[in-house]
Amino acid sequence: MKYAWINKLKAVWPVTVMCQVLGVSVSGFFEHRQRSGKTPPAGPGPRRVSNEALVAHIRAIHAEFKGEYGWPRVWKELLASGVRVGKDRVQRLMKLHGIRARGKRKFVVTTDSKHGLPVAENLLARDFTPEAPDRVWSSDITYIATDEGWLYLAAVIDLFSRQVVGWSMQPHMQTSLVTDALRMAWFRRHPEPGLIFHSDRGSQYCSHDFQGALKGYGMASSMSRKGNCWDNAPTESLWGSLKVGRLYGRRFATRREAMDEVIDWLTFYNHRRLHSTLGYVSPMMFEANWHAGQIKKAA
Repeated sequence: MKYAWINKLKAVWPVTVMCQVLGVSVSGFFEHRQRSGKTPPAGPGPRRVSNEALVAHIRAIHAEFKGEYGWPRVWKELLASGVRVGKDRVQRLMKLHGIRARGKRKFVVTTDSKHGLPVAENLLARDFTPEAPDRVWSSDITYIATDEGWLYLAAVIDLFSRQVVGWSMQPHMQTSLVTDALRMAWFRRHPEPGLIFHSDRGSQYCSHDFQGALKGYGMASSMSRKGNCWDNAPTESLWGSLKVGRLYGRRFATRREAMDEVIDWLTFYNHRRLHSTLGYVSPMMFEANWHAGQIKKAA
């Protein structure tokens, strides 16, 4: 009889919703039940979660991720939380109740390729799927409007896991912006020599200071073809996710306020955001799973 009340409530509310209301984790509930060696008494079989309960859960996920998730990621979050529901039903209910991800929007390109500096060969050739971490990094610059003026953001992505491994934010687009992002990535990861660092042909990446930093770290420079954003598509996708999912429609009084929001989003992106290219797991989870697999192979 210990779990009889749960069976009754599950007819209306998923376990995840009940745990949220009671302030306990879903995993903790099931672990406790497993440790006790008891399971709820068998009933007439699982009943369909009501549409009202499912919509409430969908709205909670949509709000938690600040409107960034459309139905595919909401559905994956429901499954990960233990709510068994078909994707067609989630899509239909979200459409019926007007629950949708933020709309897409085009943004201005910031690349300054009108310079006389040497340009590196495109070593990447749109191969965005390296076999292991720290083999290929890509980088780009974007901008964010604030009442104090522009805030520029440079990021470095590990293309294996799509994890943002380094970033820098400054009120200018000088070479130090991208050099600082590279330095952060190197100190965090310490990759072996031979890593390919891919970027566009911007003057910051072509500068003597930045190219010298790459050589000092034992990295090979690779650059996109002129005017071809598809050669650096993963980084362009990162900017779209950031601006559409978090920054679009926001007004920042200060650069500091914008920086705090970007850092919060980067943390969310690396640790929590479900990435479609990675089979709907987060970048850090994808990499952790890979490392676990390598240990298992070596055992």
